[in-house]
Amino acid sequence: MTSMEMKNPAEEWQAARTLYPLYSALAREFVIELPAMTDLESGADAPSAEAVEHAREWLLSVDRQIQVHQLRQFLQTTTLINEGALSALLRHHIGKAERTDSDRDKIDFLLVQFFSQCAPPRLDDAEVDLVYVAGVLRPVLGEADLTVPAWLSPLEGLMQEANHCPNLNTLFTSRVIERVRKIKTSAGANFFTPVAMVAFTRSSFLMRRVFFRLMHQDLNAILDGLRDLEQRGVSTLDCRKAQFSAEEPIDRLRMICNSWKVMFQAEYSSGQALAMLVDLRTAVETALIKNGMKAKAAAAGVAEFEVRGGDASA
Repeated sequence: MTSMEMKNPAEEWQAARTLYPLYSALAREFVIELPAMTDLESGADAPSAEAVEHAREWLLSVDRQIQVHQLRQFLQTTTLINEGALSALLRHHIGKAERTDSDRDKIDFLLVQFFSQCAPPRLDDAEVDLVYVAGVLRPVLGEADLTVPAWLSPLEGLMQEANHCPNLNTLFTSRVIERVRKIKTSAGANFFTPVAMVAFTRSSFLMRRVFFRLMHQDLNAILDGLRDLEQRGVSTLDCRKAQFSAEEPIDRLRMICNSWKVMFQAEYSSGQALAMLVDLRTAVETALIKNGMKAKAAAAGVAEFEVRGGDASA
């Protein structure tokens, strides 16, 4: 048994009592039918060994029904989560005798959430080294040997590559996020070693920062471009490439961008909506060039070779 596993039935029962209202609320949100668990509902302080075993089985059965994306969405919107609840979730998943790919992905997400919750808000990137991250994660991982194995060494180069991306389009086409994930998925049981979990928490935390910086940069570039186009008398844009209409009103595009600022706060792998954001920036920059504002478009990061025939939908 590692320091991350439950040490006795009393701890296990207390963790189950902590997780029960979280899992129940999550199940209600996603309409997941859960088996009844009378002992946990009653909140008994001194359960029988049989009740502890039933609680363990109940949690495992619920885990099998909860998808990773559901856990992400729930924890990023609920008011029920705090450091103690995150710690209980992590100990529960890390302490399992057998861990699935789903457990790996949940642990990966939960570690970043725990670190983000515990770390100071104005933490400088340079301070986020392995020693610092291991210190923050010590309550859930225990003491970690930070000798980095060779298979983890590519992470540092991938983070540097991400930091040099000028916009979301470059970040996505570089496939940095996918290459980091490939290291995780190919790690097998090695993912669950403390040094690996510390290293992946660090890379994911810093990758989130890169994503949010580029996302806000792209949104601001779009909003600035829309304002400049309006000043030139442009009222609609051809945004078919971004899955909007051929004559999309600028007022509506501005409203959509402002709503995206809220929607994208949670998760940097939001899929289609992010692709629309990237394509919308290209459409706006193309329209700037088409309307004789090449300098502003170049400053925003679009190259003239991206413009095909002056069509904003290209």
